[in-house]
Amino acid sequence: MGADRGTQTVLITGATDGLGKAAALLLAEHGYRLFAAGRSLEKRAQLDSLAKEKKLPLKSLEMDVCDDASVQNAVSAVYQETGQIDVLINNAGLVYPGAVEDLRMEDWRRQFETNFFGVIRVTQAVLPKMRERRKGRILMMSSVSGFVTPPTQGAYSASKHAIEALANALRHELYPFGIHTILIQPGYIVTNIQPTAMNLAQPYQDKIKTGPYAKIYATYMGNASSTRAQSKTTPEDCARVMLQAIEAPQPKARYTVTSLAKFAKWAKRLLTDRAADRMFRKRYGITREN
Repeated sequence: MGADRGTQTVLITGATDGLGKAAALLLAEHGYRLFAAGRSLEKRAQLDSLAKEKKLPLKSLEMDVCDDASVQNAVSAVYQETGQIDVLINNAGLVYPGAVEDLRMEDWRRQFETNFFGVIRVTQAVLPKMRERRKGRILMMSSVSGFVTPPTQGAYSASKHAIEALANALRHELYPFGIHTILIQPGYIVTNIQPTAMNLAQPYQDKIKTGPYAKIYATYMGNASSTRAQSKTTPEDCARVMLQAIEAPQPKARYTVTSLAKFAKWAKRLLTDRAADRMFRKRYGITREN
């Protein structure tokens, strides 16, 4: 797909920060025409300024993946300007941390509205013309949480499991039309998604500190801090994997990013559920109460 990449148009959601921003800049540096979608006016302006400074073929546009009209307007604007979208990267996402019992239904819905229904909304808007052209690539940003689920991450992990299923269906449905659907599965990479998750957890502070799952919350947050300190993989590393997935003549169905994701994938394959559960309980100090 990269043979004539100077004419390739890429649309990335959640592209003004973190993994999406890194991918937008890297792809633009490699000659792709980038449309970087996001909600924040301030972050879009900063990205446009950086692109102008570096003389990159990158333009930001407003998009809220949770809003039908916003998605339709953004996708229409790209098609009006370029006539095509060759690559769609569904990257927008967030984390609502919390035990299954603690998390309010409205937050479960918000989790899925962004991470899952938003992906469907954008994909449905892009697909008709991509399908008519009989070529294209759709990259789905999954996670190690798309195939393993740590405690207090049920909502986020459920949304990523759903993305895995959605990508599997699309991979078969779009095969006749020459469109590749590819999952990107990062492990822990330090971005603004972590502090945003902590902000979203503020309404649950009493339960986190003194509720029945307080010990699990404390152990999970301690593990997260340790993993964050040890994390060596950068957003730019993930962006290079996305570039590889876009330019591979025959792309794989899944690309793991980070050693954690690779270890978790092999552990999922090799361990029984009972063995995997023992490993999780040991890691998070989960014991049976008398």
